[in-house]
Amino acid sequence: MEQLAAAVDDDFCYLTTRGRRSGQPHEIEIWFALDGRTLYFLAGARDASDWVRNVMADPAVTVRVRDRTYAGRGRVVDEGDESARARELVFDKYQPRSSGSLANWRVESLPVAVDLTEEA
Repeated sequence: MEQLAAAVDDDFCYLTTRGRRSGQPHEIEIWFALDGRTLYFLAGARDASDWVRNVMADPAVTVRVRDRTYAGRGRVVDEGDESARARELVFDKYQPRSSGSLANWRVESLPVAVDLTEEA
């Protein structure tokens, strides 16, 4: 996990879910924030996003950061302290890199977490 921590400022990672209909792997490039062994994402389309629906149907995912792939369990983050933390981490990482405001995205997006279990 030491190499994962070194990638904390990377722009994106690759999240692979299993298609809820096809059963096939589905990989996306996505912004992330790291907090210990948990990666946080914000889904702008909320649960209309295919990747979010896939996580809800089958939480077993993999995340590739740089040249390492990690197994994990995805979950939608309930409103509350963890949701606020996820929004803060992702927003604080990407707002300075953005030419426009991400304030609405921060508030309206659905926070999703992946708790990493091991290197795959």
